[in-house]
Amino acid sequence: MSKRIDNQPLLMDKVVLITGAGAGIGRVLAQAYAKKGALIVIADKDDKGLHGTEKLLRDDGFETLSLVVDISKPEQIVTMIHEIERTYSRLDIVINNAGFGIWKSPYDLELDEWDSVINTNLKGTFLCSREGAKLMRKNGKGGSIVNISSTRAFMSEANSEAYAASKAGIVGLTHALAVSLGPDRITVNAVSPGWIETGDYNKLRPEDHAQHPSGRVGTPEDIARACLYLTDPLNDFITGTNLTIDGGMTKRMIYTD
Repeated sequence: MSKRIDNQPLLMDKVVLITGAGAGIGRVLAQAYAKKGALIVIADKDDKGLHGTEKLLRDDGFETLSLVVDISKPEQIVTMIHEIERTYSRLDIVINNAGFGIWKSPYDLELDEWDSVINTNLKGTFLCSREGAKLMRKNGKGGSIVNISSTRAFMSEANSEAYAASKAGIVGLTHALAVSLGPDRITVNAVSPGWIETGDYNKLRPEDHAQHPSGRVGTPEDIARACLYLTDPLNDFITGTNLTIDGGMTKRMIYTD
């Protein structure tokens, strides 16, 4: 049983799958849910990063199931869910965090590069959601799915076509799944992060913070708190929504002289 840190019985011993848990937001998500008493399943195709997250959790006294998985490979997702069922007999929460981008001119972007981004970010999110939902339905107690999209689903810089398309697709996938899975008591929501600094926060410049209406650049902990909110069983009236966590940047009009 996971070590209990605080009085959060609603998440105690919930089985939580977090993809892309080898670094950054995914690693912080794993730590945040572990501190709430959840049973953590971490997945990533980077075995070195995954081992690092596993070590951090175990050093803090938390148990975890660690699985090397490439979510662009459907058969690996099916195997992952089977392993979760074998270990815990159920799955309560899925956080689809794994993803990456290729920043390249659309004139030069190769089709296999486009496919690799779409297959990981969008297809992988769909398959993890579908296979995870099957286990939730089998258990009969419902569950929660959170898909990590991006503010780039709604606004763009140049040369981000594959990433933007995949993240916009995730927003559409989210509200469609919310309707389809609702009868099985499964909520499906999305979180769209803006600038979330996963490196050395102290190296950010004052102007980096100042451009945000909130007055600061975001942190992975900001995303973790949003996910905890959306997967709280008391918030089961919230489904099909997209929660933008960007310090207000997508609401700010910017003009240049």
